[in-house]
Amino acid sequence: MTVIDLRSDTVTQPTTGMLAAMAQAPLGDDVYGEDPSVNMLEARLAEELGFAAALFVPSGTMSNLLGLMAHCERGDEYIVGQQAHTYKYEGGGAAVLGSIHPQPLEVQTDGSLDLGQVLATIKPDDFHFARTRLLALENTMQGKVLSLAYLAAARKLTQEQGLALHLDGARLYNAAVKLGVGAREITQHFDSVSVCLSKGLGAPIGSVLCGSRELIGKARRLRKMVGGGMRQAGMLAAAGMYALDNQVERLADDHANAELLAQGLADLGYQAEPVQTNMVYVQIDNRSESLKTFCAERGIRLSAAPRLRMVTHLNVSRSQIEQVIATFAEFART
Repeated sequence: MTVIDLRSDTVTQPTTGMLAAMAQAPLGDDVYGEDPSVNMLEARLAEELGFAAALFVPSGTMSNLLGLMAHCERGDEYIVGQQAHTYKYEGGGAAVLGSIHPQPLEVQTDGSLDLGQVLATIKPDDFHFARTRLLALENTMQGKVLSLAYLAAARKLTQEQGLALHLDGARLYNAAVKLGVGAREITQHFDSVSVCLSKGLGAPIGSVLCGSRELIGKARRLRKMVGGGMRQAGMLAAAGMYALDNQVERLADDHANAELLAQGLADLGYQAEPVQTNMVYVQIDNRSESLKTFCAERGIRLSAAPRLRMVTHLNVSRSQIEQVIATFAEFART
């Protein structure tokens, strides 16, 4: 039975071309700064996204952590969304390892943070309060794309208030493809950006943190501190470069498949939320566990949640989406 895995776009397998690129990658010791493939990836993404420097790390969690710790000192504060990855899904690393105080705000229905609330949340310069130093946004946020106008407004606010602006761009290229712009049109508004290569882009591992030379220099020291220094990491970097060369434009296929899935479920009477990129959210309520089991018996892997998230990616075809819709139809009749 061929498995259809919709739990996340992190489950992708390297393509034949990607494996060949990995096998042929020139290698060196990256801790010494001598891996040519890593150096090439870092230079490429820094240039492509409009930054002076970049740093290759094992995971998006580490990339975000290093970005927050490079921007903030112990006792500083960052403003972030309640549902943001950097706040909710990264083990509290900023607080535990960086002693950085999070100030979470509720995420709006369009994936943004209300900038009026952000402004009201910034602490005055008073020793009673943590010092507000950073605003962290996420794009895409639960599959929703932040508009370029919103990003410009967020940049203006942070500049006026003396804050840095960080982007968790785990799915940056999904956002860029949806907007029909180059990724730099998004990243130009930020002081630092974390880009994940192992989600929709399909690489097996790795993220890149981009920023100023000073910030990346600090992040490089922090990477060593938290155990993120890698040696002959060029094979992994080569996978990332292959993904950037060959697997960006095809993200539009994932978006189309997600729209097909959402529409198919809506036609069956399921409460599916509007789709922008590669994530489908549908209300399952108290039947999520039974749905998960039902689908697993038919070769479909889902997470179990009342608000079920399904994520399309390069290993899910249109015909498989149609199979998933048929399975949901069968479940509805039980």
